[in-house]
Amino acid sequence: MSGVHNLKPERVVKAFIKAGWKRRKTKSGHAKLTKQGNPNILSIPLHKGKPIKQGLLLDQIKKAKMTVEEFLKYYK
Repeated sequence: MSGVHNLKPERVVKAFIKAGWKRRKTKSGHAKLTKQGNPNILSIPLHKGKPIKQGLLLDQIKKAKMTVEEFLKYYK
């Protein structure tokens, strides 16, 4: 799990989009992502110059019903 620290928010959003998620809106500095067949809404903070915290990212990956390894394939 050490591969999910200091990841850039915009690249994280792009990784989820590659995995089939759709960016619905950006509001209050957060990107909202949805996917047909998954009732969860992913919320990714887009704070300039700040990486996404590991715990938050792991929670979003879990909501997306993905493994860390699957996510990292899309991130690279």
